[in-house]
Amino acid sequence: MSESELTTILIIDNHSIDLRILLDLFSQKQVNLFWINPDKAAVSMEKLSLADLIFIAVSVLGENEYLLCQHLQSSGLNIPIVLITTSQNQETIKTGLSLGVIDYLFTCLETEEFLLKLNNYWKLAENRKEVRQSFNQLKQELETERRENLQLKNINYQLEIKVESQQEELQKSIIESENNQIALEQCFKKIKIIQTQLVNNEKMSILGQMLAGIAHEINNPVNFIYGNLAYVQEYTDNLLKIFELYQQYYSNPHPVIQQEVEAVELNFILEDLPKMLESMQVGAERIREIVLSLRNFARQDGSQMRATNLHEGIDSTLMILQNRLKRKQDHPAIHVIKEYSSSLPLVECYGGEMNQVFMNILANAIDAIEENNQQKNIEELQVNPGHILIKTDIINDHNVVIKISDNAGGMTEEILAHLFEPFFTTKPVGKGTGIGLSISKNIVVEKHKGSLQCISTPGKGTEFIIEIPITQEMPTQKHEYKKQVSILTQGN
Repeated sequence: MSESELTTILIIDNHSIDLRILLDLFSQKQVNLFWINPDKAAVSMEKLSLADLIFIAVSVLGENEYLLCQHLQSSGLNIPIVLITTSQNQETIKTGLSLGVIDYLFTCLETEEFLLKLNNYWKLAENRKEVRQSFNQLKQELETERRENLQLKNINYQLEIKVESQQEELQKSIIESENNQIALEQCFKKIKIIQTQLVNNEKMSILGQMLAGIAHEINNPVNFIYGNLAYVQEYTDNLLKIFELYQQYYSNPHPVIQQEVEAVELNFILEDLPKMLESMQVGAERIREIVLSLRNFARQDGSQMRATNLHEGIDSTLMILQNRLKRKQDHPAIHVIKEYSSSLPLVECYGGEMNQVFMNILANAIDAIEENNQQKNIEELQVNPGHILIKTDIINDHNVVIKISDNAGGMTEEILAHLFEPFFTTKPVGKGTGIGLSISKNIVVEKHKGSLQCISTPGKGTEFIIEIPITQEMPTQKHEYKKQVSILTQGN
Protein backbone atom coordinates (compact mmCIF):
# COMPACT_ATOMS: atom_id res chain seq x y z
CA MET A 1 0.00 0.00 0.00
CA SER A 2 1.46 3.37 -1.03
CA GLU A 3 1.96 6.15 1.50
CA SER A 4 -0.80 8.27 -0.07
CA GLU A 5 -3.31 5.44 0.52
CA LEU A 6 -2.54 5.20 4.25
CA THR A 7 -4.58 6.91 6.95
CA THR A 8 -2.73 10.02 8.13
CA ILE A 9 -2.70 10.76 11.87
CA LEU A 10 -1.11 13.96 13.16
CA ILE A 11 0.05 14.28 16.78
CA ILE A 12 0.69 17.77 18.15
CA ASP A 13 2.76 17.14 21.27
CA ASN A 14 4.71 19.33 23.69
CA HIS A 15 6.24 16.23 25.37
CA SER A 16 4.30 16.80 28.60
CA ILE A 17 2.27 13.54 28.38
CA ASP A 18 3.39 9.92 28.13
CA LEU A 19 2.11 8.66 24.75
CA ARG A 20 3.65 5.19 24.74
CA ILE A 21 0.23 3.47 24.72
CA LEU A 22 -0.75 5.49 21.64
CA LEU A 23 2.55 4.74 19.89
CA ASP A 24 2.30 1.01 20.65
CA LEU A 25 -1.21 0.89 19.17
CA PHE A 26 -0.51 2.83 15.97
CA SER A 27 2.76 0.98 15.37
CA GLN A 28 0.55 -2.06 14.70
CA LYS A 29 -1.60 -0.16 12.17
CA GLN A 30 -0.80 0.90 8.62
CA VAL A 31 -0.81 4.66 9.17
CA ASN A 32 1.22 7.76 8.36
CA LEU A 33 2.16 9.17 11.78
CA PHE A 34 3.42 12.77 11.97
CA TRP A 35 4.56 14.77 14.99
CA ILE A 36 4.45 18.56 15.29
CA ASN A 37 5.39 20.87 18.15
CA PRO A 38 2.46 23.17 19.15
CA ASP A 39 4.60 26.24 18.47
CA LYS A 40 5.06 25.15 14.82
CA ALA A 41 1.52 23.87 14.17
CA ALA A 42 0.15 27.23 13.04
CA VAL A 43 2.61 27.43 10.16
CA SER A 44 2.13 23.81 9.04
CA MET A 45 -1.38 24.03 7.56
CA GLU A 46 -0.27 22.17 4.43
CA LYS A 47 0.59 19.11 6.55
CA LEU A 48 -2.50 19.64 8.75
CA SER A 49 -4.78 19.57 5.68
CA LEU A 50 -3.54 16.03 4.83
CA ALA A 51 -4.50 14.62 8.24
CA ASP A 52 -7.51 12.33 8.74
CA LEU A 53 -7.29 12.65 12.54
CA ILE A 54 -5.46 15.07 14.86
CA PHE A 55 -4.43 14.36 18.45
CA ILE A 56 -3.41 17.34 20.61
CA ALA A 57 -1.43 15.99 23.57
CA VAL A 58 -0.86 18.70 26.19
CA SER A 59 -1.28 18.71 29.93
CA VAL A 60 -3.13 22.05 29.84
CA LEU A 61 -4.61 23.82 26.79
CA GLY A 62 -2.69 26.99 26.03
CA GLU A 63 -3.05 29.90 23.64
CA ASN A 64 -1.26 28.04 20.80
CA GLU A 65 -3.68 25.12 21.03
CA TYR A 66 -6.74 27.42 21.10
CA LEU A 67 -5.45 29.31 18.04
CA LEU A 68 -4.81 26.02 16.23
CA CYS A 69 -8.35 24.77 16.91
CA GLN A 70 -9.82 28.10 15.78
CA HIS A 71 -7.73 28.00 12.61
CA LEU A 72 -8.81 24.45 11.78
CA GLN A 73 -12.46 25.23 12.50
CA SER A 74 -12.45 28.29 10.22
CA SER A 75 -10.55 26.44 7.47
CA GLY A 76 -13.55 24.19 6.67
CA LEU A 77 -11.34 21.06 6.59
CA ASN A 78 -13.63 19.26 9.11
CA ILE A 79 -10.75 17.22 10.52
CA PRO A 80 -11.67 15.38 13.77
CA ILE A 81 -9.63 16.67 16.74
CA VAL A 82 -9.14 14.68 19.96
CA LEU A 83 -7.48 16.27 22.99
CA ILE A 84 -5.28 14.07 25.21
CA THR A 85 -4.83 15.87 28.52
CA THR A 86 -4.50 15.51 32.28
CA SER A 87 -6.81 18.45 33.01
CA GLN A 88 -10.53 17.80 33.60
CA ASN A 89 -11.54 21.44 33.99
CA GLN A 90 -15.14 21.77 32.69
CA GLU A 91 -14.67 25.29 31.31
CA THR A 92 -11.61 24.15 29.38
CA ILE A 93 -13.56 21.16 28.04
CA LYS A 94 -16.48 23.34 26.92
CA THR A 95 -14.12 25.80 25.25
CA GLY A 96 -12.39 22.97 23.37
CA LEU A 97 -15.70 21.48 22.23
CA SER A 98 -16.88 24.88 20.99
CA LEU A 99 -13.70 25.11 18.91
CA GLY A 100 -14.26 21.78 17.13
CA VAL A 101 -12.68 19.23 19.52
CA ILE A 102 -14.85 16.09 19.16
CA ASP A 103 -13.72 14.35 22.37
CA TYR A 104 -11.32 14.37 25.28
CA LEU A 105 -9.00 11.53 26.38
CA PHE A 106 -7.91 11.85 29.96
CA THR A 107 -4.67 10.20 30.99
CA CYS A 108 -6.37 8.97 34.16
CA LEU A 109 -8.50 6.50 32.15
CA GLU A 110 -7.84 2.77 32.50
CA THR A 111 -5.55 1.34 29.83
CA GLU A 112 -8.30 -0.87 28.30
CA GLU A 113 -10.77 2.05 28.02
CA PHE A 114 -8.01 4.28 26.66
CA LEU A 115 -7.15 1.68 23.96
CA LEU A 116 -10.81 1.15 23.05
CA LYS A 117 -11.28 4.87 22.49
CA LEU A 118 -8.09 5.08 20.47
CA ASN A 119 -9.33 2.20 18.28
CA ASN A 120 -12.64 3.99 17.73
CA TYR A 121 -10.82 7.17 16.71
CA TRP A 122 -8.64 5.15 14.32
CA LYS A 123 -11.77 3.68 12.70
CA LEU A 124 -13.19 7.21 12.41
CA ALA A 125 -9.99 8.29 10.66
CA GLU A 126 -10.15 5.24 8.35
CA ASN A 127 -13.73 6.13 7.35
CA ARG A 128 -12.79 9.75 6.73
CA LYS A 129 -9.84 8.64 4.59
CA GLU A 130 -12.12 6.42 2.48
CA VAL A 131 -14.61 9.26 1.93
CA ARG A 132 -11.79 11.65 1.02
CA GLN A 133 -10.22 9.16 -1.40
CA SER A 134 -13.61 8.43 -3.01
CA PHE A 135 -14.21 12.12 -3.53
CA ASN A 136 -10.72 12.69 -4.97
CA GLN A 137 -11.14 9.73 -7.32
CA LEU A 138 -14.51 11.06 -8.48
CA LYS A 139 -12.98 14.49 -8.96
CA GLN A 140 -10.16 13.03 -11.07
CA GLU A 141 -12.65 11.05 -13.18
CA LEU A 142 -14.73 14.16 -13.81
CA GLU A 143 -11.62 16.15 -14.73
CA THR A 144 -10.49 13.40 -17.14
CA GLU A 145 -13.94 13.29 -18.71
CA ARG A 146 -13.96 17.08 -19.02
CA ARG A 147 -10.59 17.06 -20.78
CA GLU A 148 -11.64 14.30 -23.17
CA ASN A 149 -14.84 16.14 -24.02
CA LEU A 150 -12.84 19.30 -24.62
CA GLN A 151 -10.50 17.46 -27.01
CA LEU A 152 -13.41 15.99 -28.97
CA LYS A 153 -15.05 19.38 -29.14
CA ASN A 154 -11.88 20.98 -30.52
CA ILE A 155 -11.64 18.27 -33.23
CA ASN A 156 -15.26 18.86 -34.19
CA TYR A 157 -14.67 22.59 -34.41
CA GLN A 158 -11.85 21.98 -36.90
CA LEU A 159 -14.06 19.83 -39.12
CA GLU A 160 -17.22 21.93 -39.00
CA ILE A 161 -17.95 25.01 -41.06
CA LYS A 162 -17.21 28.15 -39.13
CA VAL A 163 -20.47 29.83 -38.23
CA GLU A 164 -21.30 33.09 -36.61
CA SER A 165 -19.44 33.71 -33.31
CA GLN A 166 -22.70 34.19 -31.44
CA GLN A 167 -23.86 30.69 -32.43
CA GLU A 168 -20.54 29.16 -31.35
CA GLU A 169 -20.80 30.74 -27.91
CA LEU A 170 -24.35 29.52 -27.55
CA GLN A 171 -23.42 25.94 -28.51
CA LYS A 172 -20.51 25.98 -26.09
CA SER A 173 -22.70 27.16 -23.22
CA ILE A 174 -25.27 24.43 -23.91
CA ILE A 175 -22.64 21.67 -24.11
CA GLU A 176 -20.91 22.77 -20.91
CA SER A 177 -24.23 22.99 -19.07
CA GLU A 178 -25.24 19.52 -20.25
CA ASN A 179 -21.88 18.05 -19.24
CA ASN A 180 -22.11 19.62 -15.78
CA GLN A 181 -25.66 18.36 -15.35
CA ILE A 182 -24.66 14.81 -16.36
CA ALA A 183 -21.72 14.92 -13.95
CA LEU A 184 -23.98 16.05 -11.11
CA GLU A 185 -26.54 13.35 -11.90
CA GLN A 186 -23.80 10.70 -11.85
CA CYS A 187 -22.47 12.07 -8.57
CA PHE A 188 -25.94 12.07 -7.05
CA LYS A 189 -26.58 8.48 -8.21
CA LYS A 190 -23.38 7.39 -6.46
CA ILE A 191 -24.51 9.19 -3.32
CA LYS A 192 -27.86 7.40 -3.44
CA ILE A 193 -26.13 4.02 -3.86
CA ILE A 194 -23.80 4.67 -0.90
CA GLN A 195 -26.69 5.98 1.17
CA THR A 196 -28.89 2.94 0.46
CA GLN A 197 -26.13 0.48 1.30
CA LEU A 198 -25.40 2.16 4.61
CA VAL A 199 -29.05 2.44 5.58
CA ASN A 200 -29.59 -1.25 4.79
CA ASN A 201 -26.61 -2.16 6.99
CA GLU A 202 -28.02 -0.02 9.85
CA LYS A 203 -24.67 1.80 10.27
CA MET A 204 -26.25 5.19 10.76
CA SER A 205 -23.38 6.81 12.62
CA ILE A 206 -21.04 6.33 9.65
CA LEU A 207 -23.86 7.30 7.29
CA GLY A 208 -24.28 10.64 9.02
CA GLN A 209 -20.61 11.53 8.66
CA MET A 210 -20.52 10.49 5.00
CA LEU A 211 -23.71 12.31 3.97
CA ALA A 212 -22.62 15.50 5.71
CA GLY A 213 -19.22 15.41 3.98
CA ILE A 214 -20.60 14.69 0.52
CA ALA A 215 -23.34 17.32 0.83
CA HIS A 216 -20.67 19.86 1.76
CA GLU A 217 -18.46 18.91 -1.19
CA ILE A 218 -21.20 19.07 -3.85
CA ASN A 219 -22.72 22.24 -2.42
CA ASN A 220 -20.20 24.50 -4.18
CA PRO A 221 -20.61 23.09 -7.73
CA VAL A 222 -24.38 23.04 -7.29
CA ASN A 223 -24.37 26.69 -6.24
CA PHE A 224 -22.06 27.49 -9.17
CA ILE A 225 -24.47 25.97 -11.69
CA TYR A 226 -27.55 27.39 -9.98
CA GLY A 227 -26.05 30.88 -9.80
CA ASN A 228 -24.99 30.87 -13.46
CA LEU A 229 -28.26 29.60 -14.93
CA ALA A 230 -29.79 33.08 -14.67
CA TYR A 231 -26.91 34.51 -16.72
CA VAL A 232 -27.19 31.69 -19.26
CA GLN A 233 -30.90 32.52 -19.60
CA GLU A 234 -30.12 36.22 -20.06
CA TYR A 235 -27.36 35.58 -22.61
CA THR A 236 -29.57 33.12 -24.48
CA ASP A 237 -32.39 35.69 -24.70
CA ASN A 238 -29.95 38.28 -26.03
CA LEU A 239 -28.56 35.92 -28.64
CA LEU A 240 -32.07 34.95 -29.77
CA LYS A 241 -32.97 38.64 -30.12
CA ILE A 242 -29.86 39.23 -32.24
CA PHE A 243 -30.71 36.23 -34.39
CA GLU A 244 -34.25 37.57 -34.92
CA LEU A 245 -32.73 40.85 -36.10
CA TYR A 246 -30.51 38.95 -38.52
CA GLN A 247 -33.58 37.20 -39.90
CA GLN A 248 -35.41 40.52 -40.16
CA TYR A 249 -32.71 42.48 -41.96
CA TYR A 250 -30.99 39.63 -43.84
CA SER A 251 -33.97 37.61 -44.97
CA ASN A 252 -32.03 35.99 -47.83
CA PRO A 253 -28.97 34.34 -46.25
CA HIS A 254 -26.23 32.67 -48.20
CA PRO A 255 -27.27 29.21 -49.47
CA VAL A 256 -24.62 27.53 -47.34
CA ILE A 257 -26.05 29.17 -44.21
CA GLN A 258 -29.60 28.30 -45.24
CA GLN A 259 -28.58 24.68 -45.80
CA GLU A 260 -26.95 24.50 -42.36
CA VAL A 261 -30.05 26.08 -40.73
CA GLU A 262 -32.22 23.35 -42.21
CA ALA A 263 -29.72 20.61 -41.33
CA VAL A 264 -29.59 21.49 -37.61
CA GLU A 265 -33.37 22.17 -37.42
CA LEU A 266 -32.81 25.68 -36.14
CA ASN A 267 -36.51 26.44 -35.66
CA PHE A 268 -36.81 23.48 -33.30
CA ILE A 269 -33.71 24.61 -31.39
CA LEU A 270 -35.16 28.11 -30.97
CA GLU A 271 -38.37 26.62 -29.60
CA ASP A 272 -36.82 23.93 -27.40
CA LEU A 273 -33.89 25.88 -25.92
CA PRO A 274 -35.95 28.01 -23.46
CA LYS A 275 -37.74 24.85 -22.29
CA MET A 276 -34.40 23.12 -21.78
CA LEU A 277 -33.07 26.01 -19.68
CA GLU A 278 -36.24 26.01 -17.60
CA SER A 279 -35.84 22.27 -16.96
CA MET A 280 -32.23 22.80 -15.93
CA GLN A 281 -33.34 25.51 -13.49
CA VAL A 282 -35.90 23.15 -11.93
CA GLY A 283 -33.30 20.36 -11.73
CA ALA A 284 -30.73 22.62 -10.04
CA GLU A 285 -33.27 23.77 -7.46
CA ARG A 286 -34.23 20.15 -6.81
CA ILE A 287 -30.59 19.17 -6.21
CA ARG A 288 -30.17 22.10 -3.80
CA GLU A 289 -33.22 20.93 -1.84
CA ILE A 290 -31.87 17.39 -1.68
CA VAL A 291 -28.42 18.57 -0.55
CA LEU A 292 -30.07 20.65 2.20
CA SER A 293 -32.13 17.63 3.30
CA LEU A 294 -29.06 15.38 3.34
CA ARG A 295 -27.13 17.88 5.45
CA ASN A 296 -30.05 18.24 7.85
CA PHE A 297 -30.57 14.47 8.09
CA ALA A 298 -26.86 13.81 8.67
CA ARG A 299 -26.40 16.41 11.38
CA GLN A 300 -23.62 15.65 13.86
CA ASP A 301 -24.90 15.86 17.45
CA GLY A 302 -21.60 15.62 19.29
CA SER A 303 -21.73 14.84 23.00
CA GLN A 304 -24.47 17.34 23.90
CA MET A 305 -28.18 17.59 23.14
CA ARG A 306 -29.38 20.59 21.16
CA ALA A 307 -32.72 22.33 20.66
CA THR A 308 -34.02 20.62 17.50
CA ASN A 309 -36.93 21.12 15.09
CA LEU A 310 -38.35 17.58 14.85
CA HIS A 311 -40.56 18.52 11.88
CA GLU A 312 -37.44 19.34 9.85
CA GLY A 313 -35.92 15.98 10.80
CA ILE A 314 -39.04 14.09 9.68
CA ASP A 315 -39.20 16.06 6.41
CA SER A 316 -35.52 15.38 5.70
CA THR A 317 -36.06 11.66 6.31
CA LEU A 318 -39.07 11.66 3.95
CA MET A 319 -36.97 13.43 1.30
CA ILE A 320 -34.38 10.64 1.47
CA LEU A 321 -37.15 8.02 1.22
CA GLN A 322 -38.96 9.89 -1.58
CA ASN A 323 -37.94 7.41 -4.26
CA ARG A 324 -39.58 4.55 -2.32
CA LEU A 325 -42.79 6.55 -1.93
CA LYS A 326 -43.24 7.20 -5.66
CA ARG A 327 -45.59 5.31 -7.91
CA LYS A 328 -44.19 1.99 -9.17
CA GLN A 329 -45.23 -0.16 -12.09
CA ASP A 330 -47.03 -2.68 -9.88
CA HIS A 331 -48.59 -0.35 -7.29
CA PRO A 332 -49.61 3.30 -6.86
CA ALA A 333 -47.66 5.89 -4.89
CA ILE A 334 -47.63 5.69 -1.10
CA HIS A 335 -49.34 8.80 0.27
CA VAL A 336 -47.82 10.58 3.26
CA ILE A 337 -50.27 12.58 5.37
CA LYS A 338 -48.67 15.06 7.79
CA GLU A 339 -50.65 16.47 10.70
CA TYR A 340 -48.01 18.58 12.41
CA SER A 341 -48.79 20.56 15.53
CA SER A 342 -48.24 24.25 14.79
CA SER A 343 -47.28 24.84 18.43
CA LEU A 344 -44.64 22.10 18.67
CA PRO A 345 -41.55 23.70 20.30
CA LEU A 346 -37.89 22.99 19.70
CA VAL A 347 -37.01 19.78 21.55
CA GLU A 348 -33.77 19.18 23.44
CA CYS A 349 -32.47 15.96 21.90
CA TYR A 350 -29.86 14.33 19.68
CA GLY A 351 -31.32 15.39 16.32
CA GLY A 352 -29.24 13.04 14.19
CA GLU A 353 -30.17 10.01 16.29
CA MET A 354 -33.88 10.94 16.26
CA ASN A 355 -33.61 11.09 12.44
CA GLN A 356 -32.31 7.53 12.62
CA VAL A 357 -35.44 6.52 14.57
CA PHE A 358 -37.69 8.18 11.98
CA MET A 359 -35.76 6.46 9.17
CA ASN A 360 -36.12 2.99 10.73
CA ILE A 361 -39.85 3.33 11.44
CA LEU A 362 -40.74 4.93 8.08
CA ALA A 363 -38.65 2.39 6.11
CA ASN A 364 -40.41 -0.47 7.94
CA ALA A 365 -43.80 1.10 7.15
CA ILE A 366 -42.90 1.31 3.45
CA ASP A 367 -41.70 -2.32 3.45
CA ALA A 368 -44.96 -3.43 5.08
CA ILE A 369 -47.10 -1.48 2.59
CA GLU A 370 -45.18 -2.89 -0.38
CA GLU A 371 -45.56 -6.45 0.96
CA ASN A 372 -49.28 -5.87 1.59
CA ASN A 373 -49.74 -4.41 -1.92
CA GLN A 374 -48.46 -7.63 -3.48
CA GLN A 375 -51.52 -9.41 -2.07
CA LYS A 376 -53.97 -6.97 -3.71
CA ASN A 377 -55.13 -6.50 -7.29
CA ILE A 378 -55.12 -3.18 -9.17
CA GLU A 379 -58.76 -2.40 -8.31
CA GLU A 380 -58.18 -2.90 -4.57
CA LEU A 381 -55.04 -0.73 -4.65
CA GLN A 382 -56.91 2.08 -6.41
CA VAL A 383 -59.74 1.99 -3.85
CA ASN A 384 -57.44 1.72 -0.80
CA PRO A 385 -53.87 2.80 -1.67
CA GLY A 386 -51.10 2.56 0.89
CA HIS A 387 -50.62 5.58 3.11
CA ILE A 388 -48.54 6.71 6.09
CA LEU A 389 -49.94 9.16 8.64
CA ILE A 390 -47.56 11.29 10.76
CA LYS A 391 -48.93 13.27 13.71
CA THR A 392 -47.12 15.45 16.25
CA ASP A 393 -48.48 16.98 19.46
CA ILE A 394 -47.62 18.27 22.95
CA ILE A 395 -48.64 16.34 26.10
CA ASN A 396 -48.98 18.04 29.52
CA ASP A 397 -46.63 20.86 28.44
CA HIS A 398 -43.69 18.54 29.20
CA ASN A 399 -43.55 15.90 26.47
CA VAL A 400 -43.92 15.75 22.71
CA VAL A 401 -45.42 12.78 20.90
CA ILE A 402 -44.82 11.64 17.31
CA LYS A 403 -47.23 9.06 15.92
CA ILE A 404 -46.40 7.21 12.68
CA SER A 405 -49.08 4.85 11.40
CA ASP A 406 -49.74 2.84 8.23
CA ASN A 407 -52.56 0.80 6.68
CA ALA A 408 -50.43 -2.24 5.78
CA GLY A 409 -52.60 -4.84 7.52
CA GLY A 410 -50.99 -4.92 10.96
CA MET A 411 -48.99 -7.61 12.76
CA THR A 412 -49.82 -10.67 14.83
CA GLU A 413 -49.35 -10.67 18.59
CA GLU A 414 -46.52 -13.20 18.24
CA ILE A 415 -44.50 -10.94 15.94
CA LEU A 416 -45.27 -7.87 18.04
CA ALA A 417 -43.94 -9.55 21.20
CA HIS A 418 -40.45 -9.85 19.64
CA LEU A 419 -40.51 -6.61 17.65
CA PHE A 420 -37.80 -4.77 19.59
CA GLU A 421 -35.51 -7.73 20.12
CA PRO A 422 -32.07 -7.41 18.44
CA PHE A 423 -31.73 -9.39 15.18
CA PHE A 424 -35.44 -10.30 15.08
CA THR A 425 -36.81 -9.84 11.56
CA THR A 426 -39.59 -11.21 9.38
CA LYS A 427 -37.91 -10.04 6.16
CA PRO A 428 -36.19 -12.38 3.69
CA VAL A 429 -32.46 -13.02 4.02
CA GLY A 430 -30.46 -10.07 2.72
CA LYS A 431 -33.28 -7.51 3.13
CA GLY A 432 -33.01 -6.76 6.84
CA THR A 433 -30.70 -7.26 9.81
CA GLY A 434 -33.35 -6.96 12.51
CA ILE A 435 -31.54 -4.33 14.56
CA GLY A 436 -33.23 -1.14 13.32
CA LEU A 437 -36.08 -1.10 15.86
CA SER A 438 -33.74 -2.30 18.61
CA ILE A 439 -31.48 0.68 17.94
CA SER A 440 -34.52 2.98 17.84
CA LYS A 441 -35.67 1.71 21.23
CA ASN A 442 -32.24 2.38 22.71
CA ILE A 443 -32.17 5.91 21.31
CA VAL A 444 -35.65 6.86 22.53
CA VAL A 445 -35.70 5.05 25.90
CA GLU A 446 -32.08 5.03 27.06
CA LYS A 447 -30.71 8.24 25.58
CA HIS A 448 -33.82 10.45 25.72
CA LYS A 449 -35.65 8.94 28.74
CA GLY A 450 -38.77 8.58 26.62
CA SER A 451 -41.01 5.76 25.47
CA LEU A 452 -41.48 3.88 22.21
CA GLN A 453 -44.80 2.10 21.82
CA CYS A 454 -46.16 -0.04 18.99
CA ILE A 455 -49.87 -0.62 18.54
CA SER A 456 -51.07 -2.95 15.82
CA THR A 457 -54.56 -4.00 14.72
CA PRO A 458 -54.46 -7.14 12.53
CA GLY A 459 -56.21 -6.55 9.24
CA LYS A 460 -55.86 -2.77 9.50
CA GLY A 461 -52.44 -1.33 10.30
CA THR A 462 -49.67 -0.47 12.74
CA GLU A 463 -48.88 2.68 14.72
CA PHE A 464 -45.58 3.62 16.40
CA ILE A 465 -45.82 6.23 19.16
CA ILE A 466 -42.64 8.07 20.15
CA GLU A 467 -42.79 10.19 23.31
CA ILE A 468 -39.83 12.21 24.62
CA PRO A 469 -39.51 15.16 27.03
CA ILE A 470 -39.19 18.67 25.61
CA THR A 471 -36.16 19.24 27.86
CA GLN A 472 -34.24 16.57 29.75
CA GLU A 473 -34.57 18.53 33.01
CA MET A 474 -38.37 18.24 32.98
CA PRO A 475 -40.06 15.25 34.68
CA THR A 476 -41.67 12.95 32.13
CA GLN A 477 -45.00 11.19 32.54
CA LYS A 478 -45.42 8.37 30.04
CA HIS A 479 -48.82 7.58 28.52
CA GLU A 480 -50.06 4.12 27.57
CA TYR A 481 -52.14 3.89 24.41
CA LYS A 482 -54.48 0.89 24.22
CA LYS A 483 -55.69 -0.96 21.15
CA GLN A 484 -56.18 -4.55 20.12
CA VAL A 485 -52.51 -5.61 20.18
CA SER A 486 -49.75 -3.41 21.64
CA ILE A 487 -46.27 -3.51 23.07
CA LEU A 488 -44.68 -0.74 25.14
CA THR A 489 -41.04 -0.02 25.91
CA GLN A 490 -40.14 2.93 28.11
CA GLY A 491 -37.35 4.19 30.30
CA ASN A 492 -37.31 4.43 34.06
